[in-house]
Amino acid sequence: MDQLLIEIWKRFDFPLRRFVRHRVDDRDIAEDLLQDIYLKIHTNIRTLRNPERLESWVYRIARNAVIDHYRTRRAASELPDSVSEERDDHERGEFERGLAQSVRHMMVELPPIYREALILADIEGVSQTKLAGRLGLSFSGAKSRVQRARLLLKKMLFDCCTWQFDRLGRVIDYEPRAENRCSPRCDAVPHASSLRLVR
Repeated sequence: MDQLLIEIWKRFDFPLRRFVRHRVDDRDIAEDLLQDIYLKIHTNIRTLRNPERLESWVYRIARNAVIDHYRTRRAASELPDSVSEERDDHERGEFERGLAQSVRHMMVELPPIYREALILADIEGVSQTKLAGRLGLSFSGAKSRVQRARLLLKKMLFDCCTWQFDRLGRVIDYEPRAENRCSPRCDAVPHASSLRLVR
């Protein structure tokens, strides 16, 4: 375990410093936050269930530490956009790839008629009119099938994980539920910006 913590420090020290300094102007406060982040990593390292998600796990701890810092100073509604919504490119890429993989695994479990409709409409971008023709349905029938497929997938997603959204309704984070009903699917739909999870 100590060796893992050393590896985390070697791998993440510089990018974490940059991450925190980009969001906190005061250098001394940023340094204090960084120490808090390392303490939380050390304290919670045994809760990391999937080592392949180490990077997103570390950055989630860092982001939450920064958010907690601002919440102690002023109302959460005044959090800077850079804290509440922004993700570094590498973090966003890893997050969206993991989410895409998780959703694809779930789509495989949909009944075939709904899986086909969802893939055609939401993955391949087939229009509702063309979809109706390909499925041999009326326009309203094709639309209903896609909507039903989305509802089934949404139920699977919410049964599996808890979700966090930004103010625009985009997925910014998710965490498998404690009961772990969907493992190993939760390491597996199109990327977050194209997935409309209606809350």
